Amino acid sequence: MRGTEKHGDPFELACAAVAASAAKDVGTEARRWLSYIAHERRLSPKTLEAYSRDVAGFLSFLTEHLGDKPSLRDLAALAPADVRAYLARRRRDEIQARTLMRSLAATRSFARFLEREGRGKVAALAAVRTPKIPRSLPKPLSAKSARAVADPASRAGEEREPWVLARDAAVLALLYGSGLRISEALGILRRDAPTEGGQLTVTGKGDKTRMVPVLPQVANAIEEYISLCPFNVKGDEPLFRGEKGGPLSPRVVQLAMERMRGALGLPDTATPHALRHSFATHLLARGGDLRSIQELLGHASLATTQIYTAVDSASLVEAYRAAHPRAR
Repeated sequence: MRGTEKHGDPFELACAAVAASAAKDVGTEARRWLSYIAHERRLSPKTLEAYSRDVAGFLSFLTEHLGDKPSLRDLAALAPADVRAYLARRRRDEIQARTLMRSLAATRSFARFLEREGRGKVAALAAVRTPKIPRSLPKPLSAKSARAVADPASRAGEEREPWVLARDAAVLALLYGSGLRISEALGILRRDAPTEGGQLTVTGKGDKTRMVPVLPQVANAIEEYISLCPFNVKGDEPLFRGEKGGPLSPRVVQLAMERMRGALGLPDTATPHALRHSFATHLLARGGDLRSIQELLGHASLATTQIYTAVDSASLVEAYRAAHPRAR
């Protein structure tokens, strides 16, 4: 884990949260599990916090449900009815299905660790079905709208510094042209600025790196921003800067997208992340294969990328209904 923060080491806080909710033997194994997912699986501090919170919540419920802090023996003796009682309690607290699914995923991760380490099998967790959640499809922009958002000319007339307008255009061009997340675009260092196009190495979730394409138009937008930027940005500092010279905040990018929504008449679903969705959907529509798109997006699972096939199919059906004489 990274160094100690003002409010404490995130790893130690996560361990303490779980240990406070269980018997000593469970707390000991929880520390080992959290160390494993933090260092071996390289989950982010936020994911680590969420997982520890979910497991602590499950153990706290069991303390009330069983009458004492659960031990490893208690976990092994759980019945499916005990897990269903936990889910029912969470539903009564109006917890949404997606959050319940994440909670189960966290507790099952801990249970798999215990079994793998020979510390007992929590069979009840595997015997209960995961709550079903409505599957919502990504909402990409049309190719025309996505290009307009990333076009510096679309910002003509805005009463803001030219370098700020160029910066916003460059960031949004990266999100659409290279399929980046906001964090990935804002994590690019000055020395790695792709001013000549080609490819760029980005660091994604779990500190995993991947190569992404940089189109000439995107490289030109970045070069324009650099030429106008009033700050002397060092090679090891983030490329994109805020108006006071510090690293650019994701919120500023979101606000820039909100302004573009108003200027271009786009719906509220036109967010910075929708540009990443647009990148994938438009590649698929042009014949890109799913494996390649998975690599470009940095998805760990092909199933995550496959949602874009549904988006593409929906677009085809919509085009058919709009154009075919018998569909009217």
